[in-house]
Amino acid sequence: MYVLIFRTCNLRGQVRFSAPSFSVRRLIRGTHVGNDRERRDGLIVIRGNNEAQTASDTDSTGCVGRAPDQAGYQLACTEVWGGNNIADELLKLPGLVGLVHSKPIEPATSGGDVYYVSVCDKRVLSRVVLADVAGHGEAVARISTRLRMLVKKYINTFDQSALMREINEAFYRQNEDLAQYATAAVLSHDCRTGELIFASAGHPPTLWYHASQNEWGWLHERTIDSVKTFEGLPLGLAPGTEYEQTRVRLAEGDLLILYTDGITECANKTDKELGYEGLRDLLRGLPVEPSIATASALVTAVEEFRGSTPCRDDQSVIVLQQTNGCLS
Repeated sequence: MYVLIFRTCNLRGQVRFSAPSFSVRRLIRGTHVGNDRERRDGLIVIRGNNEAQTASDTDSTGCVGRAPDQAGYQLACTEVWGGNNIADELLKLPGLVGLVHSKPIEPATSGGDVYYVSVCDKRVLSRVVLADVAGHGEAVARISTRLRMLVKKYINTFDQSALMREINEAFYRQNEDLAQYATAAVLSHDCRTGELIFASAGHPPTLWYHASQNEWGWLHERTIDSVKTFEGLPLGLAPGTEYEQTRVRLAEGDLLILYTDGITECANKTDKELGYEGLRDLLRGLPVEPSIATASALVTAVEEFRGSTPCRDDQSVIVLQQTNGCLS
């Protein structure tokens, strides 16, 4: 049985709901198909759904980024990268470096974990989105495409209020025909100041490594140096939900780790789940520089914890590390 605790208050005639992060896939389970990942072939962007668009749709300045390689994929200006398929990609963003790891339940090559990364036209703002979608079939592919369009629409906007509202409405409208919900973490980063705006829709709390203190903490609504606090319902549950934001400042060397509940709900041979604190305990024994080392070591540590126990869910991890200024 699942119990949600709702807090309501009047806000310009609307009802606001609050709830802790939880697993929507435990409420609704399904088989995920669809692929919104892009590959580049000349000046044409080929999508997994066989739709094609000109490169200018992905990069309005015409500066198409090079193909991903072991040195890292540096996103071009106004580019949106991501999807819902298997990924192990080193990325370079303005002021950030990181790695995206996503692994659907075998034998699928695409799943319900959807990730997108973008860079603005001035190459100073970056956005990272990680969503855990509950649903099945083509519905996941459609919502993934819609999410990409919205990330593109707000690519030059640091504030995330309008983006979160539209994402929620997109899920809610799709619910008219299909049971489609998602948790999500959405981050915006300004490389000039190191400021980061964070919004959550019922998603597992982001881990924050403070390099100056050599300690892992949580990036959530009780963060000490936050400007605003919030608690958010998963996407698609209630129209008009307002998702407030937390603003913090990252220091050089700080790390953020976003993940889906397939990581924390991973169980070992005694059926014990890793959990949030178990995840933090694993991280305390892992290297923190460079970020790719943290990501690789974390994936390995989770696999060792699980042992021969089959995965119950898609597993995704995004590791981001603050660099010096707008360099990456």
